[in-house]
Amino acid sequence: MFWILLLVVVLGVAAYRFRVPLLAKILGQPQSRIERRLEQRKRR
Repeated sequence: MFWILLLVVVLGVAAYRFRVPLLAKILGQPQSRIERRLEQRKRR
């Protein structure tokens, strides 16, 4: 049970750190466009 929880946490952190390349691959958009959109949301 502990290992499953640890795996979920590690995968969540990895997904957050690599969110721009992951989103770009999933959405088929350029990474620069994803970065700009994330920056716009952060400034609001």
